[in-house]
Amino acid sequence: MALANTALRRVKPQAKPYKVADEKGLFLLVQPSGGMLWRLKYRIDGSDENGKPKRVEKKLGLGTFPEVSLKEARFRRDQARSLLASGIDPAEEKRREEHEAKVNAANTFTSVAEAYITKNVRDGLAANTIIKRRWLVRVLQKSLGNRPMCEIKPIDVLKAVRPFEAAKNDEKAHRALQFVGSVFRYAVANQLATGDPTRDLRGALARRKPKHHAAILDPRHVGSLLRAIECYEGQGLPITRIALQLSPYVFVRPTELRTAEWSELDLDAGVWRIPAPKMKGRQEHVVPLSRQAVTHFRAAQALTGDGRYVFPSIRTPLKPMSENTVNAGLRRLGFTKDEMTAHGFRAMASTLLNESGKWSADAIERALAHKDKDVVRAAYHRGTHWNERVEMAQWWADYLDTCGSACKRNPVSGVIGVQKGTTIPMV
Repeated sequence: MALANTALRRVKPQAKPYKVADEKGLFLLVQPSGGMLWRLKYRIDGSDENGKPKRVEKKLGLGTFPEVSLKEARFRRDQARSLLASGIDPAEEKRREEHEAKVNAANTFTSVAEAYITKNVRDGLAANTIIKRRWLVRVLQKSLGNRPMCEIKPIDVLKAVRPFEAAKNDEKAHRALQFVGSVFRYAVANQLATGDPTRDLRGALARRKPKHHAAILDPRHVGSLLRAIECYEGQGLPITRIALQLSPYVFVRPTELRTAEWSELDLDAGVWRIPAPKMKGRQEHVVPLSRQAVTHFRAAQALTGDGRYVFPSIRTPLKPMSENTVNAGLRRLGFTKDEMTAHGFRAMASTLLNESGKWSADAIERALAHKDKDVVRAAYHRGTHWNERVEMAQWWADYLDTCGSACKRNPVSGVIGVQKGTTIPMV
């Protein structure tokens, strides 16, 4: 006989637990303590101790009364019976859902992002890339950080990155969106999420304008820049001046220069081997050093040669120079961020070496450590052009000397000497 709400209100605890039956296997278990528990009794195919098929009786908890009303208990009973009709054990399904809920609650965006970055470290990504990705985790912490991955929808991601776009920081908005997508793809691959919500957000943000690093490309202005560097007087002297002086000669990425270590350099052979983990393309980059570059490195060696880094931080020799030091030096010399940047030395070298017509495009690209998109071609060209690059490095250094010869400072003594009547070549 089916229960009625009036009968439920009259139920009282007794000395021993007892059952108040409803219908279709549903009953209320009344405890001596006063607790009233909804239970569903059902049978499902199973096996005995010997493995022989057998109908097994089980019970499923459906909640407590009065928190779960009679109507709600019957609804949950019917859901369980529907699963049984499909051959699914409702008790096992409940355990699976509870486990999944616990896993989802633990797999927040921040926890999965940290696991993804840990994998990046194992994969050998550059330290600077790791730092930027950890910064993105902090940037997204307030909006997505504590949200379970399974709950994050496309609209949530869009709300997280749109403020950057509204602040006219399109670069930050796109970087954040790309990072969220990378974290979700990692989560999907590791069965921590069922899909990537950023897949549906293509085209949602304003189209990002290509960012070109400001660079001086006119040979006459290159001469002015080099002369200004020779006369640098500012914070971090003299090691900052040497970093500025070396920047145009080696034209590596600013991070590669500031994190240079003495163990990477063979000044007698005139070779600098930058290990793969420091490179953007994750391949070792070998830089042929001109006589002028070697001279500047030896000047630095007299100052920092007993430490790890060629250009240590002014605060501690255990860390490399700040990523802002060279740019700050350029600003101190009077060059604005729209005129010249630390990265601009690469554009200067690329432009003027190509315009000279003396060197193959492949040799210049290898000197810049640009990664060839053609994997087969990249493997073939990896060890080529070395002799041409050695010759090109010395030609480039001599060319720079000619451009800046109106004011030369001895890198060791620091004495400035002026040469008059020098013509700056045009390439």
